[in-house]
Amino acid sequence: MTSTDTHCPYCALQCGMRLRQRLPGPGGPSPSDPPVDVEERPGFPVNRGALCGKGRTAPALLAPAVRLTAPLVRDPRDGVLREASWATALDRVATGFRQAAERHGPAAAGVFGGGGLTNEKAYLLGKFARVVLRTPNIDYNGRFCMSSAAAAHRAAFGIDRGLPFPLEDVATTGCVILAGANPAETMPPSLRYFTRMREAGGRLIVIDPRRTRTAEQADLHLRPVPGTDLALALGMLHLVIADGHLDEEFIAARTTGFEGARAAAMAHWPERVEQITGVPVSQLREAVRLFAGADTGMVLTARGSEQHSKGTDTVRAWINLCLATGKAGRPGSGYGCLTGQGNGQGGREHGQKSDQLPGYRSLTDPADRAHVAAVWGVDPDTLPGPGPSAYELLERAGTPDGVRALLVMGSNPVVSAPRAAHVTERLRALDLLAVSDVVLSETAELADVVLPAAQWAEETGTTTNLEGRVILRQAAVPPPPGVRTDLTVLKELAARLGTTRGFPDDPREVFDELRRASAGGAADYAGIDYDRIRAENGVFWPCPDPAHPGTPRLFLDRFATPDGRARFAGAGHRPQAEEPDHAYPLHLTTGRVTAQYQSGAQTRRVAELNAAAPGPFVELHPHLAEHLGVGEGDVLAVTSRRGRALAPARITTAIRPDTVFMPFHWNGPGRANTLTNPALDPQSRMPEFKVCAVRVEKATEAEARA
Repeated sequence: MTSTDTHCPYCALQCGMRLRQRLPGPGGPSPSDPPVDVEERPGFPVNRGALCGKGRTAPALLAPAVRLTAPLVRDPRDGVLREASWATALDRVATGFRQAAERHGPAAAGVFGGGGLTNEKAYLLGKFARVVLRTPNIDYNGRFCMSSAAAAHRAAFGIDRGLPFPLEDVATTGCVILAGANPAETMPPSLRYFTRMREAGGRLIVIDPRRTRTAEQADLHLRPVPGTDLALALGMLHLVIADGHLDEEFIAARTTGFEGARAAAMAHWPERVEQITGVPVSQLREAVRLFAGADTGMVLTARGSEQHSKGTDTVRAWINLCLATGKAGRPGSGYGCLTGQGNGQGGREHGQKSDQLPGYRSLTDPADRAHVAAVWGVDPDTLPGPGPSAYELLERAGTPDGVRALLVMGSNPVVSAPRAAHVTERLRALDLLAVSDVVLSETAELADVVLPAAQWAEETGTTTNLEGRVILRQAAVPPPPGVRTDLTVLKELAARLGTTRGFPDDPREVFDELRRASAGGAADYAGIDYDRIRAENGVFWPCPDPAHPGTPRLFLDRFATPDGRARFAGAGHRPQAEEPDHAYPLHLTTGRVTAQYQSGAQTRRVAELNAAAPGPFVELHPHLAEHLGVGEGDVLAVTSRRGRALAPARITTAIRPDTVFMPFHWNGPGRANTLTNPALDPQSRMPEFKVCAVRVEKATEAEARA
């Protein structure tokens, strides 16, 4: 039997795995059986063979019975989606784009991508938007993932890479602060690094309003009020300064802007921070003692700290803590972001983010525009400028100021976007909605045209994991008849819209062009090719030429700023966009559960995963449950200023009494993102997913029966 080394399609660990083709049974292959089995691949350094339940069951989505295998086109006579030929489906999409541009101008067409698309797809999607459609309206769901960390990383260090060091360095550091991160549940194979760190004498500090499985492993667990991480980081820096823990030599030699950071921190004395965050001063002091007292240390953030209307300032405050204590730009130390989506890193580096060109080049920089335009063979003046961010693109859809025709590729914003009911209304208002996906997601159900896409084990392409390691997903089996790759879709659409060159559907050819487009940019892939990735278990960017070894560790000699120094930031704390009040007295925070992934469009179709996490719930403290008069399993109604969601109660002391938690993987009455606040961070344009004001009550009898 044939086996293929490849990688998991889910989170940003991009765990290595081996796929072995199954032999069909006596009666031939069954449409409900996947064509491959997963085996361990112990030689890949990130996971050494370990896989979570999602990775082990990933082949289930390859079975024809659970996925799309033919294009669907909505019949105008009765509004029903029906199977159609590829020619009919692609003609309908091309006609919709052409009519939108003719009636309203090129900006009336748009594309919305996904953080799970390969680098090749993300690159070609960006090129399609800017060369074929000539629209500024392109963004992707990675804007909802780590955009605040990306903005902070670039401002402080001059370059954005999720981790500026390999994950293995975590095991060797003296202290880790995990702020708003729950890797024990979101990326379980990574937990071994934190375990090894603690076994070697390192200390783990977890900052989370919930007592998660990760928090249970911590030496110290701080439980702030949701939305107050910025004050907490400022308070810790205050104590670093007041208690004499500054690394003044490092600050003088390798940073700028410390006085502004000092002023902001000194305005956040411990008692004030306790009042804002609810974290006792004694715990605040203990956290500083552990972190500052370690020879080496790291702060790692995730969505809990980042998905806020002040997420960029919060991340920069955590970076300040690293810089002030000299825990950056040195072996075993630094700030990093635990990227969520499989290719959240590479997806924005190569052109599907509204303000960026391939190689992390800027759409507003004339030299950057000229370089990419030369690779594409177009006049730089024809490239559109930056467009709106993801939520802004979606909320304007179907309006006079927004797109009228939209292609969604590998994303499910009906479930994943904030204020999701409004986003659903806007998508319904489009003249054309086309969706390319593996399954009939909730967004695809609204579409005028649905295009069945090949997936991870059926096509070859690169992704870039949370470490900045470029890896190769290799095709193990062909896609089912009737299914095409996204690269082929873009090639066919480009041809129908008058561009017959420059859109190959061979992923290696696309990657070679991507290398040229990225050459000399911040995210330089010029020295990386498929053969080298195979030989080296991935290559770390930047890698400017084939003789370059790649860059596993950034910033050891200098930061990527013009003067080589890291920048402190001086922002102070400010409240979240929506504070609790009499009408909405509680905080809602959202997140993930182990067995589901993102919008759940794929994992909810896997029986084993669905059995482990079959539906939404509302997590609340026993004191709050007693006050509301509710018991375990009672259906609760959670209401915000944007809508109402229904889910059964899960009573636990793991949550703060002033806070409720809902996972966001489901649509329907239990859709958590019906409630969430789209207030945007002014720098990253990240919505405030992680906190909003709600009220909670027992659902009515009619609601509970529905």
